[in-house]
Amino acid sequence: MSIHSAIVHVALQTPSHSGVGDLLSYASERPLPPGTLVRVPLGTREVLGVVWDADEATGELPDGATLRPIAGVLDGVAPLGLPWRRLVAFAARYYQRALGEVALAALPPQLRDLRPEQLARRLRRPAKGAGDTSDTIENIALTAEQESARSRISSEKGPFLLFGSTGSGKTEVYLRCVQEMLEADPTAQALVMVPEINLTPQLEERFVGRFAPRFGPGAVVSLHSGMTNPQRLASWLAAHSGSARIVLGTRMAVFASLPGLKLIVVDEEHDPSYKQQEGARYSARDLAIWRGREQDAKVILGSATPSLESWYASRPPTADDPEGGRYVRLHMPSRIGAGALARVRRVDMNQQPRRTVFSAPLLQAITERVARGEQSMILLNRRGYAPVLHCVDCGWKSDCPHCSAHQVFHKTDRTLRCHHCGYTVRVPYHCPTCGSPDIHPMGRGTEQLEEQLGDLLREVLRPDRTPARIARIDADTTKAKGALEAQLAQVHSGEVDVLVGTQMIAKGHDFRRITLVAAVQPDGALFSSDFRAAERLFALLMQAAGRAGRDAAYMAAQGTPCEMWVQSFHPKHAVFEALRTHDYEAFAAQQLKEREEAAMPPFSYQALVRADARTQEVAQGFLSAATAAAHAAQLPGLLDGTVVLFPPVPLTVQRVANVERAQMLMESSSRATLQRFLAAWQPVLQATRSQPEHKGLVRWLVDVDPLAI
Repeated sequence: MSIHSAIVHVALQTPSHSGVGDLLSYASERPLPPGTLVRVPLGTREVLGVVWDADEATGELPDGATLRPIAGVLDGVAPLGLPWRRLVAFAARYYQRALGEVALAALPPQLRDLRPEQLARRLRRPAKGAGDTSDTIENIALTAEQESARSRISSEKGPFLLFGSTGSGKTEVYLRCVQEMLEADPTAQALVMVPEINLTPQLEERFVGRFAPRFGPGAVVSLHSGMTNPQRLASWLAAHSGSARIVLGTRMAVFASLPGLKLIVVDEEHDPSYKQQEGARYSARDLAIWRGREQDAKVILGSATPSLESWYASRPPTADDPEGGRYVRLHMPSRIGAGALARVRRVDMNQQPRRTVFSAPLLQAITERVARGEQSMILLNRRGYAPVLHCVDCGWKSDCPHCSAHQVFHKTDRTLRCHHCGYTVRVPYHCPTCGSPDIHPMGRGTEQLEEQLGDLLREVLRPDRTPARIARIDADTTKAKGALEAQLAQVHSGEVDVLVGTQMIAKGHDFRRITLVAAVQPDGALFSSDFRAAERLFALLMQAAGRAGRDAAYMAAQGTPCEMWVQSFHPKHAVFEALRTHDYEAFAAQQLKEREEAAMPPFSYQALVRADARTQEVAQGFLSAATAAAHAAQLPGLLDGTVVLFPPVPLTVQRVANVERAQMLMESSSRATLQRFLAAWQPVLQATRSQPEHKGLVRWLVDVDPLAI
């Protein structure tokens, strides 16, 4: 009898759409519990895998087949629990991806590379303590609105949508709810998510400051892609073992192994960054809701501008809709310290001289703020100096040779750079087509705003009689490690008078001295083909306005109101009308009415299938063939019309890195019906892919609940 007496079924990272099953079988010297981490041979390689539940395995072993033995067991790591495996299995099923792909992507990269003996050495290193240090936590007094929200979260089941205006103190409510939960249960854990990496340092500072004295220095850990691989592994192991009581992270943290999970917070829940846009295209916010229900953990979604999906899901009961939504809506409309929301001032750019960047009234307002020692923030969601270079004589534009997009002009290093594929060249001294030296930048980016403000404010002095200081924060200025933290520290310390940046400065940051925020070119999103564009613009501008006047005592001392300036050629647009009164509820009602009439989400459910190929004909041909095959197979939902397939079309940016991209949309009024169709369509897509006429197809993928169409 073979010494390998047990069969184990293992989830592995296999090539996407390879046709390899979700689980592969191996021989083991002993039975291994589901969730055990093992290293196994796969082809000529040795890879990490997760032992999975036997009832998930399908098919019988062929007669005479022999199994390869597992190479090693990572005994130092406790098996991943059933709730984690159920989360992974659900995510794989719902988002139409392979089980092993989701499972392995959810683990730290370094864990995938370590052999058992290497991991054993790693685990012998001392970890930060997380024991009870018995220090009491000094709490800040809650306002009546905060206390009402905390009390309802404590006494009701949820999920909760904490709808609080910018500066209303949502973070303090999170802190208090986490504290209550940790003190009530010595094994409880909390997961707190933010949409972007740059928001984690200030959140970590508050959580460590509050909880480390009470629960130890290792009680709070972070999980995000900006950490080194050893740091991510250490945080993951601390969460998995239960020694970390609080995990702070971005969307990837929703898959953290947290055996004692009792509370999930999703801050800025409306942010599109919670939707993964590569590989398995999951929504961390939606998975947080599912995970909370499965693990009996409370879930708090927080935002001043909730997504329309969450807003609709938290609708109160009415006579026409006696059940209402499945979320509990909690409202905190007031700012801490009775601070006022920014007064919105609109500038009609039709009345300004042609090519004006900063209108005279806005420039005067910025000048006055600098002279008083206050800070201003200028928002333009486009980095670089100009979106394109243009030849006046022949019309040449700086198009990317590999993409259907322009190369952006970056003046600081005199380059033309494609923001889609990264292709970079030096700026030519003359037109490559006609030789004319008369080439000029068209449009504006943050680099140009920074330069122009420097010229316009060069005579303006601060209260200490030194010149005004301008800084820019965008993806270009924050590439170096620690650069963002250093720049934000300068803003917080008052070294910067005017901050110019993209959307990364508009949300979540607690700037205490900013009293003026200006959006100089917000019109581009008003007429987008994407039905979510208005919602995203409104959220961005409301969040940006919320950066002004956050310190009520400082504003009272200054004696002037905080302001949000909007320069637009369409100042009477509904988005700006709602912004003027900070009336999210009216804006949401109007948008939901339009969505319902058009049968758009949240009143319907959508998925995209995208195809990338060497030519647009092959990409669209694959999608058309897959559609025809779906109808021929009479897949569920097609005969009765409950699933509608739209014709394939090119993406807005049709070609990226010499790959043509096409997509097709499918829609249904029932989420379950759409899921049944997608599950049945997977093998049809696989079979269509293998046909010889689709040889030029590079890849295809399904995007469930897409955020951009």
